[in-house]
Amino acid sequence: MTRHSICSRRRFLQGVAGVPILGLSGAALGSSHERTASIYKTLKIGMVKVEGSLTEKFKVVKAAGFEGIELNAPGLSVENTRRAIAQAALPVDGTVCTSHWNIRHSDPNPETRAQALEDLKEAIRQTHAVGGHSVLLVPGHGKDGPENEIWSRSIENIEKAIPLAAQLGVFIAIENVWNHFLYDHQGDSNQTAAKLARYVDEFNSPWVGMQFDIGNHWKYGNTGAWIRTLGTRIMKLDAKGFSRHRDEFAKIGEGDLDWSDVRKALAEIHFKGWCAAEVKGGDLERLREVSRNLDQALGL
Repeated sequence: MTRHSICSRRRFLQGVAGVPILGLSGAALGSSHERTASIYKTLKIGMVKVEGSLTEKFKVVKAAGFEGIELNAPGLSVENTRRAIAQAALPVDGTVCTSHWNIRHSDPNPETRAQALEDLKEAIRQTHAVGGHSVLLVPGHGKDGPENEIWSRSIENIEKAIPLAAQLGVFIAIENVWNHFLYDHQGDSNQTAAKLARYVDEFNSPWVGMQFDIGNHWKYGNTGAWIRTLGTRIMKLDAKGFSRHRDEFAKIGEGDLDWSDVRKALAEIHFKGWCAAEVKGGDLERLREVSRNLDQALGL
């Protein structure tokens, strides 16, 4: 499969994954028939700091202005999640792989890699069972050896899950996270996304792309430039702010990250899909603040 055909196929699949799911109506998703924005707002379940059942948490998320939620898998209850989806009219758009930091696809131990593969497959199954379309995955860590070994081990392991991902229609979404891999952790802020693009391309599959975190690599490079380089490899977004001056993460829209250029870059690559807030959460009022910050930062 050529790079062009992979891009075309991935773009088509992104469009399918970005529409309302599990039969939820446009009204249930916040009048999606009327909206003109191409980005839907979601957030991580760990940000929801309210008491009560999963359904009650989902209702708070929807009241805060979000159109979806990301859970953690494997480990979620399919029955409880489907009940919450139905009762709150809020879809699960995807999940985050629960074990990817500690049980890694790049680990030198083949038994650990085998467990990482099974965890990823189970995450794909559970995500599909609740109507989600993506599993966020940290593919490995720099502490597992030389970059070329991490590169080959992780690709060989992850690609074993691609047939299941394709069968169930669930993307494997590689995240640009601080894992000391595919960039120089001690380097400056002029680094590029070239290695990350080559890594994703080596899977040679439209079912493997990126959940690009807008804030994570402002410390190491120009976020807008990274978005332009990665292009259609980006199937989903995470959002947080970052301040190079203070060398710390910030609220969405705060810090010194160039959100204007981010918006331009996303428009240039014709991004359409989900953007997950990944910042400090809280109660309903705090989540409403996060939702407003996303609206302002992304021009929604």
